[in-house]
Amino acid sequence: MVAYKCARCKQLVEIGTNIRCPYCGHRILFKARGAGTKELKAR
Repeated sequence: MVAYKCARCKQLVEIGTNIRCPYCGHRILFKARGAGTKELKAR
């Protein structure tokens, strides 16, 4: 399974056959980044 993050409530969700967030019902989910990934600001 792949971990996703809900765009509305920011909960981590594992997607099986359901494509909606089980916490808030929102349909827009983004792939969650790994714990070691850091954001960098562009100069």
